This record gives sequence, C-alpha cells and structure tokens, in this order.
Amino acid sequence: MVTDFKDLNYWAIILGGSTGLGFATARKLAHHGMNIIIIHRDRRADIDEIEEAFEDIRGQDVKFESFNVDATNAEKRGELIKEISEILGEEGKVRTLVHSISKGNLKPMTGEEPTLGNLDFQITIDAMAISLYDWTKAIFNSGLFAKDARIISFTSEGNKKAWANYAAVSAAKVALEAITRSIALEFAPHGIRANCIQAGVTVTRSFQMIPGNETLRVHALKHNPFKRLTIPKDVANVVYLLSKDEASWITGTILPVNGGEHLK
Repeated sequence: MVTDFKDLNYWAIILGGSTGLGFATARKLAHHGMNIIIIHRDRRADIDEIEEAFEDIRGQDVKFESFNVDATNAEKRGELIKEISEILGEEGKVRTLVHSISKGNLKPMTGEEPTLGNLDFQITIDAMAISLYDWTKAIFNSGLFAKDARIISFTSEGNKKAWANYAAVSAAKVALEAITRSIALEFAPHGIRANCIQAGVTVTRSFQMIPGNETLRVHALKHNPFKRLTIPKDVANVVYLLSKDEASWITGTILPVNGGEHLK
C-alpha cells in the first residue's frame, strides 16, 4: 500500500462518514496515510456497530477522531470547528473535505398526506447542499485548509432525472452542483479545488430508503456495460485520486463514477 499522505500532517473531514460512501472514503484515505475526522449523526442503538467499523481506521497508522453530532446545526458546527482546530494544532491542515450528508425528505408530491411541502424542500436543500458551503466557509475562515485543498461531494443521476418521491433530494443535488461550481471559481485563488462525484446506483443505507429502489437497481444493471452496480469502494477510490497532487488541475466538474452506467 502506497501511503501518499503519510507524514504530511494532512487531514480529511468526512461529513456523514459512518456508513456508505463516506465511510468507504474515510477507510481509503486512512489506508493511504491521511488523518481522519468523521462527523456523523446516528441513533444511539447503532453506535456500537459504527464504532466497531471505525476500528478498521483506528488500526491504520493515522490519527482518527469521530463526532456523533448534527453537522447541519450552525451552533454545533461552530463548536466542532474549535475542537477540530485544537486537534489539528499548528501544523495540521485539511487537505480534503468530503460532503456525504444524506438528510433528505422522500415524501411524494401527491396522494395521501403527508405530502411534500415547502419546509421539506428547505430542510433537504439546506442539509444536502447549502451545508457544503457552510462547512467550506467555516474551515476557510479558521485558516484550516491546506494550500492545495480538495472539496468533494456526492451527487446522483437524480440531478437531471425525475424519480418518484425524490423531488426534494433532486433539487438538493442540483443546488449542490451549482454551489460546487461557485466554490471552484471563487475559492480558486486560495488553492481550493471543488468537484462533485456522480456515483452510479450504489446500495447504501440511504439508497435503500428511496421508494422503488429495486426498480432503479434493475435499470442500472441492465444499462451498465460491466453488468454490475457501483460499490462504495469504487467511489472512495476516486475521492483518493482527486486528493492526490496529480489531480490539482481538476476542479468545478461533475465526474461520473459508475462504470459507464450513464452511457445507455
């Protein structure tokens, strides 16, 4: 294993990193020598299982911290930034910020109540899109970013396709991509690169909450040239690649990571 980031005092902050794409990313970056901070929000009943999974990261030769806190709460975010600053010390810097928050509303627009309302859109867009900017700005204002930092978030094909019950999340994904492009443009003078990864259909906990997800799986398998679904490791591998020095000229992009699922 090549530990590209070992001894560089680089840190990755993973927002929503206890399962799925976020956790796979944390593992991958840790295996390559990057120190990890995971911020997640999970039920007390799930903590033992999550902590057991975290042992894989703790077993690497890196520093690791985790916080079971709502990353979308402004007051909590301010407290976390202070703690993170102390953890990093004078030498540590945030090389990679990964946004993997999936706090979306999956109500239908019509039918039996409760149906999707204005507040549902607001909560979903704030959590799954605007919070990326909130965290970027907070880390930037605290001087914690490395000189060549990477901001990476996860979008989906729902950014341009309509799926039943997915309207609020779809709107959030479009907003997330717009915010990412603006971050790439306006923070470029400060050495920050920002990109979205459009993952293929990946069976994660959040995906399984989408009504009709089985139909999406069948469709993806039918159209994927490699005849398999995307797995979290596929996405984590690309986050690692985007975090490397050699990826410094990639910014403001929406990068499909789906084995060609989008081609047909």
